[in-house]
Amino acid sequence: CIRDRLHTVGVLPRPIFDTQVAAAFLGERQQISYGALVQTFCGVSLPKTESLTDWSRRPLTDKQIEYAIDDVKYLIVAYTEMMSRLRELGRVDWVLDELRPLPRLQRMNEILRREIEVTAMEQDIESKVRSRVGKIQKDFVLREQIKVLQNEIGEGGEDEELDEYREKISKAHLSEEVERKLLKDVDKLAKQPFGSAEASVLRNYLDTCMEMPWGEETKERASVDAARKILDRDHYGLQKVKERILEFIAVRQLNPEAKGQILCLVGPPGVGKTSIALSVAKAMNRKVARLSLGGVRDEADIRGHRKTYIGAMPGRIIEAISRSGSMNPLLVLDEVDKMGSDGRGDPASALLEVLDSEQNYAFRDHYLEIPVDLSRVMFIMTANTLDTIPRPLLDRMEIIEIPSYTDEEKVQIAQRHLLPKERQAHGLTASSLRVDESAIRAAIALYTRESGVRSLERQLGKICRKAAMQLATSDVKRVTVTEKNIKDFLGAPRAAQEKIPEKDLVGVVNGLAWTEVGGEILPVEVGVMDGSGKVELTGNLGDVMQESCRAALSCLRQRAQELGIAPDFYKTRDIHIHFPEGAIPKDGPSAGIAIATAVLSALTGQAVPRDVAMTGEIT
Repeated sequence: CIRDRLHTVGVLPRPIFDTQVAAAFLGERQQISYGALVQTFCGVSLPKTESLTDWSRRPLTDKQIEYAIDDVKYLIVAYTEMMSRLRELGRVDWVLDELRPLPRLQRMNEILRREIEVTAMEQDIESKVRSRVGKIQKDFVLREQIKVLQNEIGEGGEDEELDEYREKISKAHLSEEVERKLLKDVDKLAKQPFGSAEASVLRNYLDTCMEMPWGEETKERASVDAARKILDRDHYGLQKVKERILEFIAVRQLNPEAKGQILCLVGPPGVGKTSIALSVAKAMNRKVARLSLGGVRDEADIRGHRKTYIGAMPGRIIEAISRSGSMNPLLVLDEVDKMGSDGRGDPASALLEVLDSEQNYAFRDHYLEIPVDLSRVMFIMTANTLDTIPRPLLDRMEIIEIPSYTDEEKVQIAQRHLLPKERQAHGLTASSLRVDESAIRAAIALYTRESGVRSLERQLGKICRKAAMQLATSDVKRVTVTEKNIKDFLGAPRAAQEKIPEKDLVGVVNGLAWTEVGGEILPVEVGVMDGSGKVELTGNLGDVMQESCRAALSCLRQRAQELGIAPDFYKTRDIHIHFPEGAIPKDGPSAGIAIATAVLSALTGQAVPRDVAMTGEIT
C-alpha cells in the first residue's frame, strides 16, 4: 500500500520496496539494518568506512523498526500535503522535473522556507490583531463597569455631559436650523466610544458653539448729546469723524433696527484712528473687540478651518464676537491695508462677505458651519493708505480721512491728554513738573516731524524721566521746563525750524508744499546770468514740476512786453531755477505761479514781499 501510494505521487523515480525488504518487514525484522533502510528509501549507499560499516550492518531492534516505519509514514503524509500545496502554487512540475533526490529536496527546502516565512508573518499579524482586539474588549468591559459604578453612586458620567450639552442648547436663543444641527452632533457624540478622536473633535466643536453669546446684546446709548460729550472729552479736533459718528447715532436713535455700519478711518500713523474707534464703542455703550489684520495671508484666519483638520479653530471674526460676549459688538479691524495673499487664499476676498450688509446676516464660518448674524455688528476699519485695499472691498466701506494734526491741535492734545498721562505714568504731579506752552511748541517744531503725536508723547515721556531724576537725586521740589531750557531735557534739536528771510529778496518766492506731516514753506530761488538762453533746473524735481518750470517761462515770453522785460531774454540770459533741500524729491501740480513770479522777479530786479506765499498752477 505504501509502495503504491508513493509511486502514484512520484516521490521517487522507482519503487521503494522489493519483495525481500517487504518480507523482512513482515516476518524477519531482525535482519533489517540501517544500511538496508538507507539503501531502500534514499537510493544511495553509505560510505564503506570501518566504523560506519559496522554501524550500518548492525541489526535493528523491533522498537527501532517501528520508529523507522512511523518516520516513513510521517514523511509520506507530509510529502503528500506538500504536493497538494505545490499544486496550489503551480510548482509541481518544477519539483518533479528534477529526478535526483538531493536537488529535489533542495527545491522542496526552498519552497518550505518561503512557506515558513509567510506562515510566521501570518501568525505574527494574527497575534497582534488578537492582542488589540483583546485590549478593546477589555476597555469596553472596564468602561461599562465604570458606568455601572457611577450610576450606583449617583454620578451620571458621560450621560451627564450629554444632558448638559442638550440643556445648554435648549436654553440658548438659537434658530430651529442651528438647534437641530447641534442636537444631531450631540447624538453623534453619544455613539462615539470613550476617548476616540472623533469624540474629542465633537466636544471641542460643541464647546466652541456654546461659548458664542447667542441672543445676548448690549443696550445701546442712542443719545447724540451724551455721545458728543464723550468724544469731545477723549479727543481734540477730528470734527469730520465726530460728525459722522454722531450722524450714525442719530439714525440709531430714530431707527433702532438699522443695520450696522462699516466705516474706514484712513490717515497717517499716530493720528488716533484706533483710539477714536474705542471711544465710539464707549459713546454707544457697545462692547468692543479689536483684531489686527496686518500680515494676515490665510483665508482661514477670516473664515476659520474645517473642523476635520487637526488643531482647527474658528476664524478671527467669530473669535472676536465670542470674546466680546455680545452679538452686537463694535469690531475694530486694524491695518486692513496690510493684508497679503498667497497660495492659501486671499483674506481680503473673504472679508467681502463679512462687510456686506446684504449678505452677512447669515455668515457661515468654516468651523462652525452654522449661520451667524453679523448685521447687528458695527465694523470700524483703520488703514494708512487706500492704495493697497482691493477695489471691491473698498466699495463696501465708507471712507473717512483723518488728516494730520496742526501745531495748534498738537499743543492742545499735549496739554489735555499726553502730559497728564505721562505725569501719572512717572509718578509726578502738576505741582512737581510744570511744562510751559512755549516748551511744548518747541518740542513740536524742533524735536518731532510727524503727522500724529506718538513722537511728541515719547518726548514728553523723556522730559518726565529727566524731571523724576532731578527730584529723586536733589533737593529740588519743582521742575519747570521752558523754551530756553528744553535742550537740557531733550538735547540738541533734531529738525531746523523754517524761518522767513529778514528782508525782501529778488528772485526768491515762498511756495507752499504738502507733506504727510503737515504743510511747509518751500522757497523757490531763481538766478539770471548773461548767456545763450540755457535753463538749469535743480533740486530733485519731478516731471510735473519740470513741466511747470517750462510753462512758467513760456507764459513770461508771451507777456514780455506787458511785463516790461526784454522780448529776447530767452536768447540772451541763462536762467537757473533751484529748490532747496535737494535730497528730498519734489513734485506736484501747484508750483507754477511761484516759479513764474520768482523768474519775473529775477528778470526785473524787483523784490517779492517775504511775508507772501503762493500756491497754484498756471496755464
